[in-house]
Amino acid sequence: MSSEHPDWLTVIRGEAPLVVSLPHTGTEIPPEYERGLVLPWLARKDADWWIERLYDFAAGLGATVIRTAISRTVIDVNRDPSGVSLYPGQATTELCPTTTFDGEPLYEPGAEPSADDIAVRRARFFDPYHTSLRSEIERLRTQHANVVVYDCHSIRSVIPRLFDGTLPHFNIGTNGGTTCAHPLSEAIETICASSGFSHVVNGRFKGGYITRSLGRPEAGVHAVQMELACRGYMKEPLGSVTEGQWPTPYDEAYAAPMRAALTRILQTCLTFAHSKA
Repeated sequence: MSSEHPDWLTVIRGEAPLVVSLPHTGTEIPPEYERGLVLPWLARKDADWWIERLYDFAAGLGATVIRTAISRTVIDVNRDPSGVSLYPGQATTELCPTTTFDGEPLYEPGAEPSADDIAVRRARFFDPYHTSLRSEIERLRTQHANVVVYDCHSIRSVIPRLFDGTLPHFNIGTNGGTTCAHPLSEAIETICASSGFSHVVNGRFKGGYITRSLGRPEAGVHAVQMELACRGYMKEPLGSVTEGQWPTPYDEAYAAPMRAALTRILQTCLTFAHSKA
């Protein structure tokens, strides 16, 4: 990590044309933001558990890896800061969430962050994350004609408030094909289809603010969001979960098949970026 970044922000610089973003793996809640929370566990419940371990091979491929250690409950760096919903008409959470994915209140009544509170959190955590993303993309674009931004996510497989039924293992999001060139999303889909896991392209999860704001294929920046159903890489109890039951431990052997598919996917991202040069 470079000393130019705050201690909660990790930036591992690589020279390959690939930026790997980890916006929701953080679980840190600074003490000043703990006041008013109902339960610390609830505030961490919706983290993208173990994703940083699942993708810990990325730096070895030469990718630039950017990660925030701050919990999404403090501020969600994958939401539109203007407050516009990424999924109009569907349940979702805010820039500074006030409920869990299951609809449970995160704050005691009246303790929710105010507009001023949110502005401070945005300046302290949201803006530096996005500044780092953009600066690393710009750095790599001076060396490569094309750069792929790969945004890593996971979510519990069954959350009735957010989607019907059981989520496919691989959920590829390109905002309806607008954030990356079609050959890239097609190549990723081909790997998913041959992996033994289920998949969908631009289903319930089409890509969040990171993918939508950065993906400019006409300018050589191709952004893809990958939302993984947790059961694909961890022993997930399906349905509602309780404290002590979630998260389950990371099991390397259990995660190995999905990790192998993800390795092929990132390698394919690199092949695509180099081939477009």
